[in-house]
Amino acid sequence: MRRDVIHSLLVANRGEIACRIFRTCRDLGITTVAVYSDADAGALHVREADLAVRLPGSAPADTYLRGDLVVAAALAAGADAVHPGYGFLSENAAFAAAVQDAGLTWVGPPVKAIELMASKTRAKELMGGAGVPLLAPVDPATAGEDDLPLLLKAASGGGGRGMRIVRELGSLPGELLAAAAEAASAFGDGEVFAEPYVERGRHVEVQVMADAYDTVWALGTRDCSLQRRHQKVIEEAPAPGLDEGLRTRLHDAAVAAARAVGYRGAGTVEFLVSAEGRPYFLEMNTRLQVEHPVTEAVFGVDLVALQLRVAEGEPLDPVLPAASGHAVEARLYAEDPARDWQPQTGALLTLEVPEAPGLRLDTGYTGGDTIGVHYDPMLAKVIAHAPTRTEAVRLLAGALERARIHGPVTNRELLVRSLRHPDFAAARLDTGFYDRHLADLTAPGAGDPATAALAAALAEAVRATASPGPAPTPTRFGAWRNLPSQPQVKLFRSEPDGTEHEIAYRTPRTGTPEPYDAPGVRVLAADPDRVTLELDGVTRHFELARDRDRLHVDTAGASYTFTALPRFTDPATQTDPGSLLAPMPGTVVRLAEGLAPGVPVEAGQPLIWLEAMKMEHRILAPASGTLTALHAAPGHQVEVGALLAVVQEDPDATPVTASAPAPASAPAPEENA
Repeated sequence: MRRDVIHSLLVANRGEIACRIFRTCRDLGITTVAVYSDADAGALHVREADLAVRLPGSAPADTYLRGDLVVAAALAAGADAVHPGYGFLSENAAFAAAVQDAGLTWVGPPVKAIELMASKTRAKELMGGAGVPLLAPVDPATAGEDDLPLLLKAASGGGGRGMRIVRELGSLPGELLAAAAEAASAFGDGEVFAEPYVERGRHVEVQVMADAYDTVWALGTRDCSLQRRHQKVIEEAPAPGLDEGLRTRLHDAAVAAARAVGYRGAGTVEFLVSAEGRPYFLEMNTRLQVEHPVTEAVFGVDLVALQLRVAEGEPLDPVLPAASGHAVEARLYAEDPARDWQPQTGALLTLEVPEAPGLRLDTGYTGGDTIGVHYDPMLAKVIAHAPTRTEAVRLLAGALERARIHGPVTNRELLVRSLRHPDFAAARLDTGFYDRHLADLTAPGAGDPATAALAAALAEAVRATASPGPAPTPTRFGAWRNLPSQPQVKLFRSEPDGTEHEIAYRTPRTGTPEPYDAPGVRVLAADPDRVTLELDGVTRHFELARDRDRLHVDTAGASYTFTALPRFTDPATQTDPGSLLAPMPGTVVRLAEGLAPGVPVEAGQPLIWLEAMKMEHRILAPASGTLTALHAAPGHQVEVGALLAVVQEDPDATPVTASAPAPASAPAPEENA
């Protein structure tokens, strides 16, 4: 077989996965080439690459999805191979063929294998012939009550687009039309199929690696059941709670699937496992998966290095690597789970995750970077590996809890609570975990934001009195004294819940701020960046960081963000009742039919559709009434807080949340996994 030694590799991707592939390339002495959009000109993957080529524009369709531009970039940079990462063009057979036609080495599976697995319906037919267990398809035209619930899925693509759960027969026609329209918009293919929806099913997958010499590895199982909007949040290896018979059946089915398509390289065969322990083939991802680090940790391998070896024509060792321990991965997103998983944008002031044996951080961001609106909001993956599942879960939860993450709202607290939830600890896993537990997981925690706000007020008071020049020496003192000076007041608003805290303190002639009317509190030390308080005999430390009018406070077991408020409200900041504001920067994609000033609207009626960070959001009427103003039009770019419309409410109407994601409209992120 022809051997092609790779000296220079272009990664046809961005962010975290590009940085991760570059890391292996550096270890192997391979020159790295990045491609980047205008929005990513200063991104970490561009800064880390040896060479970089600009793809003009910002939208994925104009940049990372332009296979012709990516191939031209590889040739211009002198690369001799292309790695697609995941998402974007990674499962595009035409792109793989174009790379090879240009004389470049394709670090991925054969074009034919990609084509065979590109359609879920064709893939299921092929897998059935190979003896892989399948769910029986259901013809929507003849479906009856006994077939419910049904799952509608797009035949092409993934990431939750075109997916609907149907529990009532009467809603089936409308859901079919909606799923087909969404699939056609996302993938250019409106084909949709139906199959039984398995209640309380687990998402279990098998990592495969194959060479050109008929060696196929089944590198254990992964459980990816904790999902939101059909997108994975927490993954682990091996999948817990499976008996050896089921593991063997999954491994054998994955190997059969790979052999059926003549597979080479890294791939993943995904299964749905019912509550009764029956596995059913879902799909085969003909690429590297987002969650591949947990398999690497357990088997002690570098899957990217193995991909490169196979692409160069080298054989795999016929002996499968031995597994050891347990690994868990959490995806850290810039999103607000308590507000319908709304993605967040803005400056990332700090991203620091503790370093410790068994911990790994894969990220495409560092402190000072900006999270934009064009791409998936995943900031990083944090991975923990330990001898047992309990130890790995504890290590990961502790690392996330101690991480310093300042900037947009993230799902960090949700991840920590998920890892410590009794159902997760007991490995009671299924894809409905967040449907059942989200309210509890996003409820206000047991922390003490009022004391954190006190620490922030004291630090701000010290900063205000510090003279220019070298940083002041921390002020250390005992219990505050009751001096006659008048108290001063600072106002803070907690983010994102909006709770306001009024903190009173005094600054006596000594210049040292003292809390006012705070029994049980002793200030042991205070400077602008760190405050130490004794609270009812327990000493606690508070670390502070600032970003204009926002203060980030980190303490053991909790982190808080406050916005400093003026003492008096600025009338210019007020909006009329019924105002609909843009919850994030984005593009207006459409309006409700006939929407115009003067028309009546109903409470909860979708009025405006806004697209941001690859997710479509509906702006809902807050109550029944009349639309009195409309400032949005399709194609308009809007900033967060922009006034879109005003609804004059009927006093008897029931208020609702003014914005929410479109139902079953999941992000189609670059990882698409």
